[in-house]
Amino acid sequence: NGCNSNSIPIQSRAMFKAAVLLSNRYNIKINGNLIGWQSEQSTGNLVDSLSETCRSVSQSNIVGIIGPELSREAVIISPVGQSLGIPVIAYSATSPDLSDKIAYPNFYRTVPPDNTAAKALITLFNRYDWTSCVIIYQNDAFGSGGSKAISDAFYRSGLTITQMILFDIAKRSFRVDLKNTLMNSPT
Repeated sequence: NGCNSNSIPIQSRAMFKAAVLLSNRYNIKINGNLIGWQSEQSTGNLVDSLSETCRSVSQSNIVGIIGPELSREAVIISPVGQSLGIPVIAYSATSPDLSDKIAYPNFYRTVPPDNTAAKALITLFNRYDWTSCVIIYQNDAFGSGGSKAISDAFYRSGLTITQMILFDIAKRSFRVDLKNTLMNSPT
């Protein structure tokens, strides 16, 4: 869910692999077998993600899927996991839609959905008696979904958003003069 799709999940993959290695060191097994892993890096392309998932589960004894990185991939991969009877555990998918346990009963996440993160921000703002802010977000589903969740929650709570500033991922730049905009902001 970021600018460089290869940089964000590297820490998540490293932690996962460390957990698998530790489980093997302490002889933790599933159905009598040591835990292993097969790693595939998704590209964000839904067809490629689905194809790679189907290929992997048909060629290996997969008992669960860790990932995918993006919410838009998770809404496709989760039903595949459900049909196979295996869990899908996402490390960065934040779409609130994925919290629907009727639609995605086998989906789990290790990060909060956008609406839960927005509630935490409201708690922080209330704690420090802050009343307004500037939202800076990126122009993809993650940025748009997060900024919408924050905007909606702030509106319902009577907090003010003085400006929304967009970071263009493709151009790797803000669509405004960020320094000047923030320096002249009342927030």
